[in-house]
Amino acid sequence: MPSVFYALEKVTVETESAETILEVSLRAGIPHAHACGGNARCSTCRVVILEGLEHCVAPNEKEQRLADRLHFTPDIRLACQTTINDHVKLRRLVLDEEDLQLTDQRSVGPTPTSVGEEKQLAVLFCDIRGFTPFAEALPPYDVVHVLNRYFHEMGMVISRNGGKIDNYMGDGFMALFGMEDQTDPALQAVAAGLEMLKAMEKLRPYLETIYARSFQIGIGIHYGDVVVGAIGAQSLKRVTAIGDAVNLASRIEAANKQAGTKLLISEQTYDVVKDRVQLGTTIRVTLPGKSGEYALYEVADLCK
Repeated sequence: MPSVFYALEKVTVETESAETILEVSLRAGIPHAHACGGNARCSTCRVVILEGLEHCVAPNEKEQRLADRLHFTPDIRLACQTTINDHVKLRRLVLDEEDLQLTDQRSVGPTPTSVGEEKQLAVLFCDIRGFTPFAEALPPYDVVHVLNRYFHEMGMVISRNGGKIDNYMGDGFMALFGMEDQTDPALQAVAAGLEMLKAMEKLRPYLETIYARSFQIGIGIHYGDVVVGAIGAQSLKRVTAIGDAVNLASRIEAANKQAGTKLLISEQTYDVVKDRVQLGTTIRVTLPGKSGEYALYEVADLCK
């Protein structure tokens, strides 16, 4: 009887009649990514056939179309479409420990609402550089998969450093530090920003291995006064922060493009953390919608 040997799990599973490799995986309880639901509209279920490629049924029209688009080598097959007629050995490509955590995420309940209060928060904006050319070569489901993986990685970093992602904007997001009245939200935000850059470097080989391309990120941080309250219509209300400090953090993040930097903080943020960070470049720039020049500081590391 045909069977599949999974190199990562080191287990062999016998197949049933006309069963695809993805169906074999799911029946055997082996976590196997399939963002589009197994309809050959993404490549997240792809596997590399290590042995027994000749025992795989030739790609059907749907699989071949995606394989041509993504320039698959013959040993890369879509698990959702591939059936076999004898023993094969394979390794899943779009699944590791972080993907396992991602697929197991559950939504959490809403944050308690507020009628509005003033707070001093650190506001962090992050945006992807070069995501459009990265994404335009991929199927839509793969784009969503990559973004979810990226947001998952960054969300864990934000959470570890005492912050919370407040809002997603396309391939960017805003995170807030100090919502729970922490004692040092500005330093927490800077520490998170530095860790995010390291997390991006760790994610890069994953992206390059699977998609043969990657991207960079830019981060801007400002520490200042905001108004925190429940914003939105009826059941769509959510607690967020508004005010000039939010707009300024967004402008600072965008300034990375012209400065050629990855992590910039405002002068107000620097005043709070200056004894605990190592600086790179200091620049003076005009920001869209703002009058005068602003001093921005590139953070290279935390003081040891």
